[in-house]
Amino acid sequence: MTDQIDRLLSIMATLRHPQHGCEWDRAQRFETIVPHTIEEAYEVADAVERGNLDDIRDELGDLLFQVIFQSRIAEEAGQFDFQDVARSICDKLEARHPHIFSGEDMPGGMREERWEALKEKEREAKGDTSTMDGVALALPALMRAEKLQKRAARDGFDWGDTVGPTSKILEEIEELAEAGENTREEEAGDLLFAVVNLVRAYGIPAEQALKTANRKFERRYRAMETMADGEFGKLSLDQQEELWQRVKVEE
Repeated sequence: MTDQIDRLLSIMATLRHPQHGCEWDRAQRFETIVPHTIEEAYEVADAVERGNLDDIRDELGDLLFQVIFQSRIAEEAGQFDFQDVARSICDKLEARHPHIFSGEDMPGGMREERWEALKEKEREAKGDTSTMDGVALALPALMRAEKLQKRAARDGFDWGDTVGPTSKILEEIEELAEAGENTREEEAGDLLFAVVNLVRAYGIPAEQALKTANRKFERRYRAMETMADGEFGKLSLDQQEELWQRVKVEE
């Protein structure tokens, strides 16, 4: 394995060579690579969801290359290198599992509570002062909303049932309906945030729930297109609705 890592590091160094490297690779910076890193992470998730082992292997390789790429950019600037990145995650994993790597007693509490307590200590060591510190800005909006709400819940700022979030959703629906053009987007965001809160109260990950809904909608829509023999867009709304109901029944 080390041989292949060394090979990949060598390839990256060649691509970034100031005279003989690839023009595109030489031009990249941290911020220009980030969109590609995010895309590769999603492609790994897609391959896993499809259960294609060859694609999983290939996409993981693409994602690893992103780590190597970012590390190389930092190395050239004298900041850190791939070994530092690997050392950082090794240190973190050992620190988060002291009962496995340091022979300490298994800490009490639920696993998620223990994990969050360890991460909170890490944030404190970094100088974080707010409960909201460390929730990545680049997360998908639904996932980030859920994480922000969970952080707030740790401080007791949470309904603890489904009644409160349900009432909040109804309130936000009214506010969106009454909103002017300048505040409509804000009110729409408040409504979505409230929906995440209700879904979380039921113990359902909002991101996963919406993914499931997306897949179901796409599957049903494709089925309607098949039923309409390529003429779906020419049907009236009533005719389209009739096909929608047929698809639901047949499922």
